[in-house]
Amino acid sequence: MTGFRVGVGDPILAARSAAAAFTRANYLGAVADRVDSFWVPDHLNQLFPRSLWQQKYCGATRLIPKIDAAMEPWTMLGHIAARNRIGRLRLGVGVTDSGRRNPAVTAQAAATLHLISRGRAILGIGPGEREGNEPYGVDWSKPVARFEEAMATIRALWNSGGELVNRDSPFFPLRDALFELPPYRGKWPEIWIGAHGPRMLRAAGRYADAYYPSFAHLPEDYTQRLDVVRSAASDAGRDPLSILPALQVFVVTGRSRDDVDEALDSEVVRAFGLNAPDDVFVRHGAQHPLGAGFAGAQDLVPHGWDEQTALSHQAKIPPPVLREFLLNGTPDEIIETVAHWRDAGVRYLVMSNVSLLQRSLRKGLASVMPFRKVVSGLKKL
Repeated sequence: MTGFRVGVGDPILAARSAAAAFTRANYLGAVADRVDSFWVPDHLNQLFPRSLWQQKYCGATRLIPKIDAAMEPWTMLGHIAARNRIGRLRLGVGVTDSGRRNPAVTAQAAATLHLISRGRAILGIGPGEREGNEPYGVDWSKPVARFEEAMATIRALWNSGGELVNRDSPFFPLRDALFELPPYRGKWPEIWIGAHGPRMLRAAGRYADAYYPSFAHLPEDYTQRLDVVRSAASDAGRDPLSILPALQVFVVTGRSRDDVDEALDSEVVRAFGLNAPDDVFVRHGAQHPLGAGFAGAQDLVPHGWDEQTALSHQAKIPPPVLREFLLNGTPDEIIETVAHWRDAGVRYLVMSNVSLLQRSLRKGLASVMPFRKVVSGLKKL
């Protein structure tokens, strides 16, 4: 055993029968599979065109009537923590938004979860996305600068020892701010930072307990970015090897390669590819449907598109882009791919099964068993 660890993510979408039914089933599956952690995202809505959330495009609409019915993550994790008695999984937000949420509130939420879960909380955090900020009146002009100030604020409050905190900041100034929640047995939640660009990678080196980017990476890209993170940690006087190399990915799997390819060709799964930045498209001789240089998930605001616009955009995504951007394949193929990431430095993989987004509900549900085989196989890497 090399210590390779696996976590499982859930989209926390309100299900038709009971709001938390789908999340509860995924959590119990994670417990049964003996993974290390269970993760939920922080979104007000999803990075999919809601105009495509129709039964003719996605069978899962029978189970989840609204794709943008995203539940609040800290509330959900508190609910899970109260029932997390069997598996005692670590509980993470992957990742919360440093702009939409005041960092003092985030510090309080994470510290509270850490206390009630007896030290099992993980604070995943990043600069957020345009779709969760700009439509709600939150300034989106300087997301990375805001993130850096949010991290400094959280650390200042956690390290204050209950003393009044004063700190100048263009975003989050503190004036006799007080934070008296205690750490659990002397330890605050681990901070996992979702970093991609150069400035965010350096911020991860300064503040992160784990480097935690999203979406599939080429192994050589992951190695290069991890080197930047660790170099920044060293420059900040931190032990660079103390930062855990992690990765969050979205999985499309099935019992056969034909089933996987059929899922990848579904309209909603294809639309997921719009989250890929333009440089992935360029690598495959194409251009992002939303224009050259488009940043992908960070700038995607799809919920106002009509059906024809959404169909037009997803049709322009070359299959090789999807195959690179989504971790896809039969269980054996996926495990082989992840082995390359392990060799590139990854030591912790958090996976969300998005196979349910395909046209066929039957095949989407059938993907659960291949997904569990992936989890089992990765624990042996």
